[in-house]
Amino acid sequence: MNQSMTIPRTVIDRVVRGRVAFDALLVLGGSALIAIAAQIAIPMPFSPVPLTMQPLAVLLVGVVLGSKRGAAAAALYLFEGLSGLPVFAQGHGGAVWLAGATAGYLYSYPFAAFVAGWFSERGWGTTLLRSVAGMFVALAVIYAGGWAWLATVTTSPRLAYAIGVEPFIIADIIKVAFGAALLPWAQRLIGR
Repeated sequence: MNQSMTIPRTVIDRVVRGRVAFDALLVLGGSALIAIAAQIAIPMPFSPVPLTMQPLAVLLVGVVLGSKRGAAAAALYLFEGLSGLPVFAQGHGGAVWLAGATAGYLYSYPFAAFVAGWFSERGWGTTLLRSVAGMFVALAVIYAGGWAWLATVTTSPRLAYAIGVEPFIIADIIKVAFGAALLPWAQRLIGR
Protein backbone atom coordinates (compact mmCIF):
# COMPACT_ATOMS: atom_id res chain seq x y z
CA MET A 1 0.00 0.00 0.00
CA ASN A 2 2.78 2.39 0.81
CA GLN A 3 4.37 1.61 -2.57
CA SER A 4 1.16 2.48 -4.46
CA MET A 5 1.19 5.90 -2.80
CA THR A 6 4.76 6.48 -4.00
CA ILE A 7 4.12 5.78 -7.69
CA PRO A 8 1.62 8.59 -8.37
CA ARG A 9 3.73 11.02 -6.36
CA THR A 10 6.80 10.09 -8.42
CA VAL A 11 4.87 10.55 -11.67
CA ILE A 12 3.59 13.92 -10.50
CA ASP A 13 7.10 14.94 -9.46
CA ARG A 14 8.41 14.02 -12.91
CA VAL A 15 5.64 15.89 -14.68
CA VAL A 16 5.55 19.00 -12.50
CA ARG A 17 9.20 19.37 -11.61
CA GLY A 18 10.82 17.50 -14.45
CA ARG A 19 11.38 17.76 -18.15
CA VAL A 20 7.70 17.97 -19.10
CA ALA A 21 7.20 21.19 -17.15
CA PHE A 22 10.41 22.65 -18.59
CA ASP A 23 9.37 21.73 -22.14
CA ALA A 24 5.90 23.20 -21.58
CA LEU A 25 7.40 26.47 -20.38
CA LEU A 26 9.70 26.62 -23.40
CA VAL A 27 6.77 26.01 -25.77
CA LEU A 28 4.69 28.70 -24.01
CA GLY A 29 7.62 31.10 -24.17
CA GLY A 30 8.14 30.34 -27.86
CA SER A 31 4.50 31.01 -28.68
CA ALA A 32 4.67 34.27 -26.69
CA LEU A 33 7.77 35.35 -28.62
CA ILE A 34 5.98 34.73 -31.94
CA ALA A 35 2.91 36.66 -30.68
CA ILE A 36 5.05 39.61 -29.58
CA ALA A 37 6.91 39.61 -32.90
CA ALA A 38 3.57 39.69 -34.72
CA GLN A 39 2.79 43.02 -33.11
CA ILE A 40 5.83 44.60 -34.74
CA ALA A 41 4.01 45.08 -38.05
CA ILE A 42 4.11 47.58 -40.87
CA PRO A 43 1.13 47.52 -43.24
CA MET A 44 2.18 47.39 -46.89
CA PRO A 45 -0.07 49.51 -49.16
CA PHE A 46 0.42 47.21 -52.16
CA SER A 47 -0.04 43.92 -50.30
CA PRO A 48 -2.52 42.29 -47.92
CA VAL A 49 0.53 40.93 -46.06
CA PRO A 50 2.12 43.23 -43.47
CA LEU A 51 5.85 43.30 -42.86
CA THR A 52 6.28 41.67 -39.43
CA MET A 53 8.97 40.16 -37.26
CA GLN A 54 7.07 36.84 -37.08
CA PRO A 55 9.29 34.97 -39.56
CA LEU A 56 12.36 35.84 -37.49
CA ALA A 57 10.64 34.69 -34.30
CA VAL A 58 9.49 31.43 -35.90
CA LEU A 59 13.00 30.69 -37.16
CA LEU A 60 14.63 31.49 -33.81
CA VAL A 61 12.06 29.44 -31.90
CA GLY A 62 12.73 26.47 -34.16
CA VAL A 63 16.53 26.74 -34.06
CA VAL A 64 16.73 27.32 -30.31
CA LEU A 65 13.97 24.97 -29.09
CA GLY A 66 14.47 22.22 -31.66
CA SER A 67 12.12 20.68 -34.16
CA LYS A 68 9.41 19.27 -31.88
CA ARG A 69 9.23 22.05 -29.31
CA GLY A 70 9.59 24.72 -32.01
CA ALA A 71 6.75 23.25 -34.05
CA ALA A 72 4.66 22.89 -30.88
CA ALA A 73 5.25 26.56 -29.99
CA ALA A 74 4.19 27.69 -33.48
CA ALA A 75 1.13 25.40 -33.39
CA LEU A 76 0.20 26.76 -29.95
CA TYR A 77 0.49 30.28 -31.38
CA LEU A 78 -2.00 29.33 -34.12
CA PHE A 79 -4.36 27.82 -31.56
CA GLU A 80 -4.16 30.99 -29.45
CA GLY A 81 -5.09 33.06 -32.49
CA LEU A 82 -7.85 30.67 -33.49
CA SER A 83 -9.33 30.94 -30.01
CA GLY A 84 -9.64 34.70 -30.43
CA LEU A 85 -6.59 35.94 -28.57
CA PRO A 86 -5.16 39.02 -30.34
CA VAL A 87 -1.83 37.36 -31.18
CA PHE A 88 -1.85 37.73 -34.97
CA ALA A 89 -0.32 40.74 -36.71
CA GLN A 90 -1.64 44.11 -35.61
CA GLY A 91 -3.55 42.62 -32.68
CA HIS A 92 -5.94 40.46 -34.67
CA GLY A 93 -7.31 37.11 -33.57
CA GLY A 94 -10.05 34.67 -34.45
CA ALA A 95 -10.80 32.02 -37.04
CA VAL A 96 -11.36 34.54 -39.83
CA TRP A 97 -7.61 35.27 -39.89
CA LEU A 98 -6.88 31.61 -40.56
CA ALA A 99 -8.92 31.90 -43.77
CA GLY A 100 -7.72 35.33 -44.93
CA ALA A 101 -4.92 36.40 -47.25
CA THR A 102 -2.16 35.74 -44.70
CA ALA A 103 -3.39 32.29 -43.65
CA GLY A 104 -0.81 30.45 -45.77
CA TYR A 105 2.01 32.13 -43.88
CA LEU A 106 0.39 31.35 -40.54
CA TYR A 107 -0.16 27.67 -41.42
CA SER A 108 3.45 27.35 -42.53
CA TYR A 109 4.88 28.45 -39.17
CA PRO A 110 4.84 25.06 -37.41
CA PHE A 111 6.47 23.44 -40.45
CA ALA A 112 9.08 26.19 -40.74
CA ALA A 113 9.90 25.97 -37.02
CA PHE A 114 10.22 22.20 -37.37
CA VAL A 115 12.59 22.57 -40.35
CA ALA A 116 14.72 25.19 -38.58
CA GLY A 117 14.87 22.96 -35.50
CA TRP A 118 15.68 19.88 -37.59
CA PHE A 119 18.70 21.62 -39.10
CA SER A 120 19.76 22.88 -35.68
CA GLU A 121 19.53 19.40 -34.12
CA ARG A 122 21.86 18.07 -36.80
CA GLY A 123 24.57 20.57 -35.96
CA TRP A 124 23.62 23.24 -38.45
CA GLY A 125 23.46 25.76 -35.61
CA THR A 126 27.15 25.27 -34.78
CA THR A 127 28.53 27.68 -37.38
CA LEU A 128 27.18 30.97 -38.65
CA LEU A 129 27.10 29.85 -42.29
CA ARG A 130 25.23 26.64 -41.51
CA SER A 131 22.77 28.47 -39.24
CA VAL A 132 21.98 30.98 -41.96
CA ALA A 133 21.55 28.19 -44.54
CA GLY A 134 19.15 26.29 -42.25
CA MET A 135 17.16 29.45 -41.54
CA PHE A 136 16.88 30.22 -45.26
CA VAL A 137 15.49 26.74 -45.93
CA ALA A 138 12.92 27.27 -43.16
CA LEU A 139 12.14 30.74 -44.54
CA ALA A 140 11.51 29.11 -47.93
CA VAL A 141 8.85 26.97 -46.21
CA ILE A 142 7.13 30.17 -45.01
CA TYR A 143 7.33 31.72 -48.47
CA ALA A 144 5.98 28.55 -50.10
CA GLY A 145 3.01 28.41 -47.73
CA GLY A 146 2.20 32.10 -48.09
CA TRP A 147 2.66 32.12 -51.86
CA ALA A 148 0.56 28.97 -52.38
CA TRP A 149 -2.31 30.35 -50.31
CA LEU A 150 -2.18 33.77 -52.00
CA ALA A 151 -2.02 32.11 -55.42
CA THR A 152 -5.26 30.33 -54.58
CA VAL A 153 -6.93 33.46 -53.19
CA THR A 154 -5.84 35.72 -56.07
CA THR A 155 -6.02 32.96 -58.72
CA SER A 156 -2.71 34.27 -60.06
CA PRO A 157 0.61 32.71 -59.04
CA ARG A 158 2.48 35.66 -60.56
CA LEU A 159 0.44 38.23 -58.61
CA ALA A 160 0.82 36.16 -55.45
CA TYR A 161 4.60 36.26 -55.87
CA ALA A 162 4.55 40.00 -56.62
CA ILE A 163 2.54 40.93 -53.50
CA GLY A 164 3.42 38.12 -51.10
CA VAL A 165 7.05 37.16 -51.63
CA GLU A 166 9.10 39.59 -53.70
CA PRO A 167 8.59 42.72 -51.54
CA PHE A 168 9.73 40.86 -48.43
CA ILE A 169 12.93 39.18 -49.64
CA ILE A 170 15.39 41.93 -48.68
CA ALA A 171 13.75 42.51 -45.29
CA ASP A 172 13.81 38.77 -44.58
CA ILE A 173 17.48 38.51 -45.55
CA ILE A 174 18.17 41.22 -42.96
CA LYS A 175 16.00 39.36 -40.42
CA VAL A 176 17.95 36.13 -40.98
CA ALA A 177 21.25 37.99 -40.53
CA PHE A 178 19.90 39.54 -37.33
CA GLY A 179 18.64 36.13 -36.16
CA ALA A 180 22.04 34.55 -36.86
CA ALA A 181 23.66 37.27 -34.76
CA LEU A 182 21.21 36.59 -31.89
CA LEU A 183 21.52 32.82 -32.14
CA PRO A 184 24.54 32.23 -29.87
CA TRP A 185 23.01 34.39 -27.15
CA ALA A 186 19.60 32.67 -27.44
CA GLN A 187 21.13 29.19 -27.36
CA ARG A 188 23.16 30.05 -24.23
CA LEU A 189 20.03 31.44 -22.58
CA ILE A 190 18.03 28.26 -23.23
CA GLY A 191 21.03 26.06 -22.38
CA ARG A 192 20.93 27.33 -18.81
